[in-house]
Amino acid sequence: MRIALLGGTGDIGEGLALRWAYHTDHEVVIGSRDPEKARAKAEEYETELDSRGVEKKVTGFVNEMAADRADVVVLAVPPYHVADLTEEIADRLDEDSLLVSPAVGMQKGEGGFRYNPPSAGSVTQLVAEAAPEDVPVVGAFQNLAADRLANLDVELDLDTLVVGDDGDAKENVKDLAAGIEGLRALDAGPLANAAEVESLTPLLINLAIHNDGLHDVGVRFE
Repeated sequence: MRIALLGGTGDIGEGLALRWAYHTDHEVVIGSRDPEKARAKAEEYETELDSRGVEKKVTGFVNEMAADRADVVVLAVPPYHVADLTEEIADRLDEDSLLVSPAVGMQKGEGGFRYNPPSAGSVTQLVAEAAPEDVPVVGAFQNLAADRLANLDVELDLDTLVVGDDGDAKENVKDLAAGIEGLRALDAGPLANAAEVESLTPLLINLAIHNDGLHDVGVRFE
């Protein structure tokens, strides 16, 4: 499967790229507004993998080219860019494409971070409104600590919650998540539940801020 990580030069994009390249046989493509930055990051990821005895080709392109012919497109960009980016790549998507949104709207306030959803209700729903009608959208990976994800020396033992209205698309994303060692995907229902999932992220960040030893805190449901 070909996975395009648009914004794959950033924190969450880096973690997902490294984990999928390290743990699976999926083809990993890095996208960026700057193709040179994408290529440089792809080479950096290859070097990291090679240092661990994994020979894996990671390629980098401008976002539109990275999305072209990808089976799964992960919008690993800040929430205020997701709608515009979705529209920019719309002509590179078709009914066989799958969009994944890990972004969360947050605002820093007194004492920590607050959930700050867009008018659509959640960032995931915002992506769904901007996406072509025949392209399914799934929300996932919103509650993962980026530093922990990108550190291949760290065992995860974490859950990620998956929301979406297309059952097959959700199963595909759950399978992708399960390919990352130590990551379990749980079905959290339809897109309408995305706000509840996304709102966990500022809570986790606030826990990390106010408690020693919880810098890379995540969630695990028992």
